[in-house]
Amino acid sequence: MINHVDLINKSTKTKVNKVNTCISQLPPEVLEVVERSGFDLITLSDFSGQITFVSESVEKVLGYSKDDLLGKSVFRYILQDDQKYVDQHFDRQSYEPQKYYLHIRHQLGKYIIFESNISVVDFPNGEKQILAVSKDISDKKQAEEIFIRSEKMSIAGQLAAGIAHEIRNPLTSLRGFIQLLQAGMENKEAYYKIMMDEIDKINTITSELLFISKPMTDEKSEESVSEMVSDVITLLKTQANLYNIDLYLDVQDEVVIYCDRSQLKQVFINLIKNAIEEMTAGGEILTTIKKTVDTCVISIVDQGPGIPKHLIHKLKEPFFTTKKNGTGLGLMISNQIIENHHGFLKIESEKNVGSTFSIHLPI
Repeated sequence: MINHVDLINKSTKTKVNKVNTCISQLPPEVLEVVERSGFDLITLSDFSGQITFVSESVEKVLGYSKDDLLGKSVFRYILQDDQKYVDQHFDRQSYEPQKYYLHIRHQLGKYIIFESNISVVDFPNGEKQILAVSKDISDKKQAEEIFIRSEKMSIAGQLAAGIAHEIRNPLTSLRGFIQLLQAGMENKEAYYKIMMDEIDKINTITSELLFISKPMTDEKSEESVSEMVSDVITLLKTQANLYNIDLYLDVQDEVVIYCDRSQLKQVFINLIKNAIEEMTAGGEILTTIKKTVDTCVISIVDQGPGIPKHLIHKLKEPFFTTKKNGTGLGLMISNQIIENHHGFLKIESEKNVGSTFSIHLPI
């Protein structure tokens, strides 16, 4: 009787041996760099995901020995959500490196986030393999979270004055209605409804302010883009009023995306708040939501002074700012969050007309 397990193991060993034969033909100095690549993890796998080569650094980075991984499926070690994304978007015909952020399981069971550059390579024997060079960016992510926390608390402090004013108005209304009810006024039902509306307004504003002060999560789920942007506009209307600015939302398409709600709302807060602060003469800020075949585009259009063209490419750099009291972290953080969601941020600007910040995210 044919033992299928033995056949599979024999096939796997053959593939591994072929790749190792090709690798052994590399110059010694090149092989040395590959094998002892510090904390960069280098892997080769076939198109089904079967690992045919892994660098010795895997033991330092993930705790496995090379023998633990050779012949195994790479998908056993990658978070399922990341697997799905790579499977959908990786171009198997391209030899150009494609960048992905992957959660890879350590031998101890925890997931570590890596920045992986993945490409197709040809070997002299005609074998095609998938090469992945992955760097552990856990420390970078922790630093980002500290920056984000700092920026969130800074925003909360800046919004406090406007929000206090916004809350005082409904509180004054509530006080007045209670006094009327105490005096025995009729038509109580109408007063009750108005009072409940005022209480809901206070609850909405305070909930959004508390949301800012919460730690950043890393929990993804299906979320409505229009609901997230609407929440942010409700929060920022208080500050917009101080600058004599009207905020508008144009939902051309209702879009649901798989994302981390807290992180994306932070992006919307950063970008809309930046637009408000640039428009010292007042005006309008329009946020539009629309979709293409497989992309959601959220555009924030302001009527500010515009950004000089020679500075646009610097805006995403850490600590670069055009504001007197700015930290230069807001846009850098926003851009990183968008990239972590496999999207990108496009910036367009025209002097004395305004700027458009467009967030492109996969649906």
